[in-house]
Amino acid sequence: MIKVRSDEPEYAYLWDKETKEKNRYGKNIELTEEGDERRNKSLNINGDDGIGDNPNRNKQHGFFLNADNCIGCHACEAACSEKNDTPAHISFRSVGYVEGGTYPDYQRLNISMACNHCDDPVCLTGCPTRAYTKFTEYGAVLQDPDICFGCGYCTWVCPYNAPQLDPVKGEVSKCNMCVDRLEVGLKPACVSACLGNALDFGVIENIPEKRDQAIAEIPGFPTTDITNPNIRFQQKKQNHREMTRTDSMPLKYHRDDNEGKYKPVVDEKMGRAKHWNLRSLLTSHESAHVIFTLFTQATVGAFLMLILGSAMDLPGFALLSEYSIHISLVATIFILSTIGLYKLNMHLGKPHRFYRGFNNLRLSPVSREIAGVSMFYTGLLGYAFFALFDMPMLNIVADIFAYLAVISGPIGLYFMYKLYRIPARPFWDHLQTGTAFLGSMLSLGALIIAVVSLILLPLSTMAGLIQTLAIIITAGLFIESIGHIIHARDMQTIENEGAASYYRQTTQYGKSYRLRNGLLAFSLLISASIIYTGLSATSGLVLAGLLALAMIFMAAFGRSLFFVLVIPTTMPGAFFWKNDGFVDHARETGLAEAEQVGVVYERHHAFKVDELMQTIKENSLKDMFAHVLWIFGKKQ
Repeated sequence: MIKVRSDEPEYAYLWDKETKEKNRYGKNIELTEEGDERRNKSLNINGDDGIGDNPNRNKQHGFFLNADNCIGCHACEAACSEKNDTPAHISFRSVGYVEGGTYPDYQRLNISMACNHCDDPVCLTGCPTRAYTKFTEYGAVLQDPDICFGCGYCTWVCPYNAPQLDPVKGEVSKCNMCVDRLEVGLKPACVSACLGNALDFGVIENIPEKRDQAIAEIPGFPTTDITNPNIRFQQKKQNHREMTRTDSMPLKYHRDDNEGKYKPVVDEKMGRAKHWNLRSLLTSHESAHVIFTLFTQATVGAFLMLILGSAMDLPGFALLSEYSIHISLVATIFILSTIGLYKLNMHLGKPHRFYRGFNNLRLSPVSREIAGVSMFYTGLLGYAFFALFDMPMLNIVADIFAYLAVISGPIGLYFMYKLYRIPARPFWDHLQTGTAFLGSMLSLGALIIAVVSLILLPLSTMAGLIQTLAIIITAGLFIESIGHIIHARDMQTIENEGAASYYRQTTQYGKSYRLRNGLLAFSLLISASIIYTGLSATSGLVLAGLLALAMIFMAAFGRSLFFVLVIPTTMPGAFFWKNDGFVDHARETGLAEAEQVGVVYERHHAFKVDELMQTIKENSLKDMFAHVLWIFGKKQ
């Protein structure tokens, strides 16, 4: 443990004596009961097996911010960064601000924020590697960067910017509540460094000396409903009716006189002009997710149709049973699925630790998605191999693999949908996510079969198959269209970050959004007409080619918009990497390359394939297989 200095000031020591039994969420502040085996365990800080003598050691602790006192000096940030030795682009604690009014009646409200060590930490339930643990000691939510494989899902689900993804190391880290200091009776480093006596720390619901207020929300702080955060505020100065953010987020906070709370509403700071912004749209950090989700949905849909189409005696699907056509379709589906999985895996901060994605099957939708998609891929791989041999015994084995893929594919897609239903990202937390994924599965899956069939089969024999595939494509496009219409209606009527995302959709990416909608309408019209007219001669093939191109571009634009538009229920980020506007500026000017300022976010994706293979060789596939067996055995 750390050594307490002889000249440690009095304000640096923990001060709690009496505590309450319940917090404002109705949960016990005492996290263990007498006799609980977890009560007197060491945290083994730096290998020290000592146990702190704090009588409140097993009570939930939390931060207290007197926002009236915070002067925005960033001493808390500096102390945190120095203690944790974080690089310039990582900040466990950061100070943002909102402002209101105009000169001479101008107000600035500073908000110092780190991890809130929530009662219901969504980072813990979302993490596929089980890198997070909520300890009974102080109620701290701690994260182990060595276990993390850098998927960044915890940064999506957290409403407070607490987990920090380091693009150089390829791992997440965050505030650890300074449990080493707590064990020796000292407050966290950020609290001890606060110049204005704005930050404090203690057992939750305890109000510090010379404070008389402990509220849970202030302007700019996201709703507490998602995670029940352990932070309390005092903010008694009268705020203006509207408080605005100074970062690039098109959000401001408007006081609801009925509830007395501030709610996020759209701030049209970018005007109403419509733009393309193609570069940021099509080359975003989430491009790997665009490819993975589209390719996986398309290949699951295509394989389901290929296997079940003949079994259900769908018109024209008997043509696909012919060996050369069937094998060509399976090979195409396999190649596309492989590309999708490769892009996803190489998107990880530590691609060679991909097998850790199965660690949290009990809680994480990411783990369940990975398991479902991996089983689908295993079934597809097994079927692709054994279907090469036209032997009765091997055909039975091929059928077993086929139905493994048929069952697990939809399961993987269901959890793919569930993992995007994130309350901290209202633009995604909507039924439209499901309609978009289902629509892509049907329309793109049928498109794969149609393209391969048109290449290999005479057009004159395909009337029934073309009509059936056109019906499926039309159904998929129609489902997606209805979802978009309902989504647009709902996003315009709500008062949260989803409305701000919709505003960006119609302005910053307005022309790209219109193109997506136009291509969707065009594809729907053409596919519907093919149902009645079919395809004939050269004109029919030209029409089919136009439909395929329109669907591909529509899917790419639509899914890219899905990722770049989302605005999380996040804290105001006025400085550096907490501000998306600064990120764009830094990339344009080259400032992002300066080591003392930050890093280019995409740098760690230069991870070479040979490095990946070397790491796999060093860790051995045998060890990975043993790890997976341990997960399914011991942890279940």
